[in-house]
Amino acid sequence: MTSGDRIALAALTAALAAVGLGAWLVFATWTAAGPVVDELIDPFGSVASSVQPLEPETLVVDVEGAVLHPGIIELPAGARVADAVAAAGGYAPEADLAAAAAQVNLAALVRDGQQIVVPVAGAAPGSGPGGDSTAGGLVNLNSASSDALDALPGIGPVTVQKIIAARTEQPFSSLPELVTRKVLTNAQLDKIRDLVTLG
Repeated sequence: MTSGDRIALAALTAALAAVGLGAWLVFATWTAAGPVVDELIDPFGSVASSVQPLEPETLVVDVEGAVLHPGIIELPAGARVADAVAAAGGYAPEADLAAAAAQVNLAALVRDGQQIVVPVAGAAPGSGPGGDSTAGGLVNLNSASSDALDALPGIGPVTVQKIIAARTEQPFSSLPELVTRKVLTNAQLDKIRDLVTLG
């Protein structure tokens, strides 16, 4: 074999080695990237767990206090407190507008399950017949009129009659007593706990 043949053979061997190395690098890169792709498309991987839950299309809120139609109201997602008050018929004549302006943010977004309470003017200090409230502005469950009781959040006409009948039989000595005597539920008591007194 001549020296020219040796040079040609060496060049061919080097070229084949380069092609082999290049193919190996491509295969190695593809293999290394494979698990990453699999992880991205794996339905049990982290991608599925990172999906954020959608906001409910319908919001359910409880509007109480000095509105024309208190109770549970359904609103579209993105509704404001003003929309909830409007859906409840708007402010009732007995609404305390000054207190409402300070306590009810009409521009706030409504949250699902939220309770919105419009203050009642009758709960102001010294208002109403028969000692409906005390100097602290709280409704006296042992002496308040039926209208004052009915204005409390979560308290309807049936519950008002139960309160009046129970206190006529025996005045209440503690708030938990309203639950033990089956006048109110725990949920009802929680709604009015900070708004009432027993005198």
